[in-house]
Amino acid sequence: MKPNEGTIDRGLRAVLGIGLLLAAFLVLDAAGGSIFGIIAAVVGAVLVVTGLVGFCPAYALVGIKTCPIGK
Repeated sequence: MKPNEGTIDRGLRAVLGIGLLLAAFLVLDAAGGSIFGIIAAVVGAVLVVTGLVGFCPAYALVGIKTCPIGK
């Protein structure tokens, strides 16, 4: 898996993902089974993981690269 996310993209994903996770558990009650809370928690977790790893499978499928390496 070659990185396909740039530094800014990774940072934004991590910040947005953490924000969604916080919202899911503090406001939307994901632990209580709220559908919006569960969706926010899953999307937030995916954003955090892809931000940390630097690889987005959706970007790979579509052929998008925000990483300057390999362009």
